[in-house]
Amino acid sequence: MKRHFFTLILLLATAGLMAQTLTFTGQVRPRFELRDGYKTLSTEEAIPAMFTSQRTRLTALFGTEAVRASLSFQDVRVWGDVPQLNLSDANGTAIHEAWAEVDLNKYLSLRAGRQEIAYDDQRIFGNVDWTQQGRSHDALVFKVKPCAKGQIHLGVAYNQNAEALFGKDYTVAGNYKAMQYLWLHRDMEAFGVSLLYLHNGMAWQDPADSTQKIVYSHTLGPRLTYSKDKLGAAAAFYLQTGKDAAKRDLSAMYFSLEGNYQLTEKFKAGLGLEFLSGRDQDAEAGENGAFTPFYGTNHKFNGWMDYFYVSNHLNSVGLMDLYIPLAYSTGKWTLQAIPHLFQATARVLDPADPQKELDAGLGTELDLMAQYKISPVASLSLGFSAMDGTETLQALKGGDHEKLSTWGWMMLDIKPFVKLKE
Repeated sequence: MKRHFFTLILLLATAGLMAQTLTFTGQVRPRFELRDGYKTLSTEEAIPAMFTSQRTRLTALFGTEAVRASLSFQDVRVWGDVPQLNLSDANGTAIHEAWAEVDLNKYLSLRAGRQEIAYDDQRIFGNVDWTQQGRSHDALVFKVKPCAKGQIHLGVAYNQNAEALFGKDYTVAGNYKAMQYLWLHRDMEAFGVSLLYLHNGMAWQDPADSTQKIVYSHTLGPRLTYSKDKLGAAAAFYLQTGKDAAKRDLSAMYFSLEGNYQLTEKFKAGLGLEFLSGRDQDAEAGENGAFTPFYGTNHKFNGWMDYFYVSNHLNSVGLMDLYIPLAYSTGKWTLQAIPHLFQATARVLDPADPQKELDAGLGTELDLMAQYKISPVASLSLGFSAMDGTETLQALKGGDHEKLSTWGWMMLDIKPFVKLKE
């Protein structure tokens, strides 16, 4: 850890001599949680989990008019995960971002290195900032700005475990082997239009000759937004085809509709519907109708208790989420309430009688949050969520649907900021 920070100081000292701007951003974010049914249904016998996790991050952004670079170190820990007189940390210091970007001309730039990739509402690509570790990619991104209100991004990535003299299998769990994407966006007065295409390649072991191959899925679709006066709206539609990571034929879809209205100066209300197709539990072995949101900030969607698509519910029975976001702001306070109604979009079979189909209803969840802005660089947030699951959700997740599952948390977020100019 000392070596990492010594290297950072040397790099920044050198960069500071050459850069026109040098910006330091820090973050200290401890979060206390009390889990009694987070991600999966609780039981009467279960003992609630209680812990505090913390992210400590230091980011430097430096550059000239035509060249920019960023280096971000972070330490992620659970309070008490190492002794007080520890010789080494459980996780150690990690590099969250390390990239450089150069302008090739007035319209085209190129960014290379480890970087966050986030677009639109972060449903397909997001930085997953709620998790203490966050998400970043090792990628090359070409950025084209053909006009003041238009953007085109082309990203490519190819992953490997380590340097090698000959080809070898890729074994990092959950990662793509190869990935390419194209994102186009245009703003038009009150409207915004985006189009995303993701060509996602996963490593697949061929049982016939024990060689590793790459199987690709294709995700394509538009997202539209509207914002004028007190009204806001958004709609998205994506199709998925190709092959999944098990080389099954993939045919899936996603759509979402959301609207909100500023009823008063302090109160905003909305209504939203999200649909992700699923895979019937009695589907043919070589077929998959389940939509995967891949690298999105999934905690932002489908309830904050993370029952769906947060490292879970993939290639499962899909989801329909009807929700009503409510927000009230006054002074330094922001209050939020979001009730959800969940349903499966594919067949769920009774584990005790596979010939019987269970009801599609999965349950209801209520998310509550209060945030107090202590200063421009510090805030304190409190949250509470409850899931009232059904027999169908119990069949999928286990636990006991007759017990109310709950989750509470408290988070302090401090982000000091310093900007230096030549």
